[in-house]
Amino acid sequence: MYKTTEIASSELVSDNPVHQRLLFPYVEAAGMVHGNLLEIGCGTGRGVAVLAPSVSGYTGVDKNEPLMTKLSQEYPAFTFVDMFLPPLKGIPDNTFDYIVTFQVIEHIEDDDFFIREAHRVLKPGGKLILTTVNRKYSLTRNPWHVREYLAGELKNLILKHFPAIETKGVHGNQKVWDYYEQNRKSVQRITRFDVFNLQYRLPRRLLQVPYDIANRLSRNIIQQSAGNLVSDITYKDYFLTDDAENCFDFFYIATK
Repeated sequence: MYKTTEIASSELVSDNPVHQRLLFPYVEAAGMVHGNLLEIGCGTGRGVAVLAPSVSGYTGVDKNEPLMTKLSQEYPAFTFVDMFLPPLKGIPDNTFDYIVTFQVIEHIEDDDFFIREAHRVLKPGGKLILTTVNRKYSLTRNPWHVREYLAGELKNLILKHFPAIETKGVHGNQKVWDYYEQNRKSVQRITRFDVFNLQYRLPRRLLQVPYDIANRLSRNIIQQSAGNLVSDITYKDYFLTDDAENCFDFFYIATK
């Protein structure tokens, strides 16, 4: 199931800090959402069980037919649709009370259309809760991402279609920062060989396999050198603040 490091495993110890960082927004959103919920880019279903007690209806969409079939079997009361995004094909206007989409927009070619479609299917007064990485704290180019944003760039994109937005950021405690520093050093040890800066010059699709190998190597090295730190981090080591400029991930809440 976990073919790339871009899909952090909940089972591999070396992936634990990333998994916990990805789990955190679901825990936060579970205290905000209600009614009919759409998750755009539900992936492996990491957060379905977290969100389920808060909502009366759940629809998850992603481009992975075997995975959508598997999730449909695990959660027969919910709806899962294999869908290339955007558009949100076949979903009527004004359908959902909430949309969550976590770490998805950076993979979307037409991000403006993506936001426009989210606005279309929300009910009046409905809310979009969106996370994505803060480019300011990226350690290297991620070739799985079409683009990454700074705080103002993402805010301005969303405000093209939504009249109101609340901008928050996902931060971490000292354990998380210690892991980030370990990761930074590990990445530097690998990227120092990129003397021609090929990570930014080559087409991203050519870099995906080498990036994944290097990323897995880096995570394994950190686990071997700082095993307790890697295994001990939980979603409780992350928190939200109003500082969207200096966060790991943006946590933006837009209202239709």
